[in-house]
Amino acid sequence: MPLRRRLLNLLSDGEFHSGEDLGASLGVSRMAVWKHLKALRDMGVDFSVQRGKGYCLTSSLELLERGRILSATTDMTAAAIDDIAVFLEVDSTNNWLREQTLNGAPSGTVCVAELQLAGRGRRGRTWVSPFAANLYLSLLWRSATGAAALGGLSLATGIAVLRALRGYGIKDAGLKWPNDILVSDAKLAGVLIDVVGEASGPCAVIVGIGVNVCMPRGEAAAIDQSWTDLYHLTGDNCISRNVLAARILDELLPAIDTFDAAGLQPFLDEWHHYDVVRGREVDLTLPNESITGTACGIDDGGALLVDTTHGRRRFVSGDVTLRLAT
Repeated sequence: MPLRRRLLNLLSDGEFHSGEDLGASLGVSRMAVWKHLKALRDMGVDFSVQRGKGYCLTSSLELLERGRILSATTDMTAAAIDDIAVFLEVDSTNNWLREQTLNGAPSGTVCVAELQLAGRGRRGRTWVSPFAANLYLSLLWRSATGAAALGGLSLATGIAVLRALRGYGIKDAGLKWPNDILVSDAKLAGVLIDVVGEASGPCAVIVGIGVNVCMPRGEAAAIDQSWTDLYHLTGDNCISRNVLAARILDELLPAIDTFDAAGLQPFLDEWHHYDVVRGREVDLTLPNESITGTACGIDDGGALLVDTTHGRRRFVSGDVTLRLAT
């Protein structure tokens, strides 16, 4: 286990620990302890220092753990997961899984991280990813059908995430095409799909999911849209991210199996029910034009239908950014 992870485990009891005691437990000097604590502070871990007492985290901290996630999943989910990689920091969970994909990682490989240094949303936008505040999770799924058959996967994934979040009593959550979960037009979670492989042959799909759990206000200043988190929606500041990860995987893996067997069709009724965009004015940004119109739901392939001044148009998710009109 990396030393910084061991250091955090020692501090996670919420008590003060002297540098000498921490060094003895870790087998390093007091100066090395301080250097690692400073690195953790740079990552966003907040702790207090008191002369004669040592170091103490300023708030309780639950770190992500492979064993805790697996123990909270169903037996069927645990059997479908090949491995769960857990990092204190990574550029992005999707990027890490992409590298593993190229090295032959099997279907069912999962990556979670406490901090993303370069978290991504759709079309290269930044996903704000503070340390141990939210959930950043990616799953590798190998498909025999090819990339061309994956239209609508982000919608099916969004439904899986919505099902998991509604288990926390969030009844007002809805789906914003093609990949967001909103509550009262504020973003709670998002999906990012990356595909590695040929359009018509076997391919690897990396399903990335981000959920706002307890977003620090300072970090939230970098978000360019309305947002919310589980803490403010539930009033519970002790939501386990390990259990949340397990609940999402419990919904996601069966949803992917269903999508692999039957495409988007089994999800359409549920999508239409929770669609928060249909009937509203929307602004669409494409590579070469901007469009305003009225959203008319999705078609059977998952494309967005929009009534414009020039008639009804159909848009696929890859080249479109959608905002609800103000």
